[in-house]
Amino acid sequence: MADLGTSFMGIKIKNPIIVGASNLSQNPETLVKLENAGAAAIVYKSLFEEQIQYERVQLDENLHEFDDRHAEHITMHPKMEHAGPKQHLLALKKAKETVSIPVIGSLNAIYKETWIEYAQLIQETGVDGIELNFYSVPKDVESDAAKLENHQLDILKAVIEVINIPVSVKLGPFYTNPLSVISRMDEINVNGFVLFNRLFQPDIDVDTGNHILPFYLSEEGDYRLPLRFAGMLYNRLKGDICSNTGIFSGKDVARMILAGADCVQVVSAIYKFKPDHIITMLSELEKWMESKSYKSLEDFRGKLSKAKTKDPFAYSRAQYVDILMNPEEIIKRYTTV
Repeated sequence: MADLGTSFMGIKIKNPIIVGASNLSQNPETLVKLENAGAAAIVYKSLFEEQIQYERVQLDENLHEFDDRHAEHITMHPKMEHAGPKQHLLALKKAKETVSIPVIGSLNAIYKETWIEYAQLIQETGVDGIELNFYSVPKDVESDAAKLENHQLDILKAVIEVINIPVSVKLGPFYTNPLSVISRMDEINVNGFVLFNRLFQPDIDVDTGNHILPFYLSEEGDYRLPLRFAGMLYNRLKGDICSNTGIFSGKDVARMILAGADCVQVVSAIYKFKPDHIITMLSELEKWMESKSYKSLEDFRGKLSKAKTKDPFAYSRAQYVDILMNPEEIIKRYTTV
């Protein structure tokens, strides 16, 4: 039997398939099913400061909606405060106690102070590590790339200084040069990098004339962007590389390891095919390894990375050069007219 052991954030795990942060982790029964199916680790649903702040404002508005309606009746409710992150932290602690595989906390905060505070609170739940979600949605023309990146690095340094569990960063892909950002983060001893965060994209219903909130799962083939960067980062970082997005099969996992990743995160595949799909993915990976006579992941990790590939342009092309040079061939192949 092939040895599927690898690492994530410096944590030794039994195979490269990690369940990424999602609502799946909120149900203890689902956690057990994921562990029984072979998941190597689970990233618990993210703690979103933005959601906490929104709920806090809503509660305050509801409590004071009928204040001062009568001279002798100033308020309708006793003084109450939103519980903040307490409910999430209790659920995270319970999740850690439910399974024996590593459980990773996930944090998505707004302010530097709360990044630090919430990271410390997550550590206190006993989790094996913490994943910080870093990205930036452009909101104005005044904030330049350097300012945004330096702000994230400042937060990262501050968090690493106050906690002693492994830290990974889940990044969005929309940096001018992700390689540079990741390299700078690696220099301050981040333990792992998750490539990449799948961000919400707005949509419009043209029939109703309203914005809508679509929930789109990854599709097969969406793995190509993280594959590109895993291939370019292989052998250039101290931290582990974890590929995320569009990973549905054992061969998808093999692709990422060949490029240079240490492990992968899956979410959409579990939503679509249920927890037992992990069994299928692991079986496919093992069969593929046996067919290639690979006894461990290290036998082929990075074999097709930029550092080892014979094609110097495999990871640097931005256009289909052969198609641009030979348009007649592509027209002939895909045109039925």
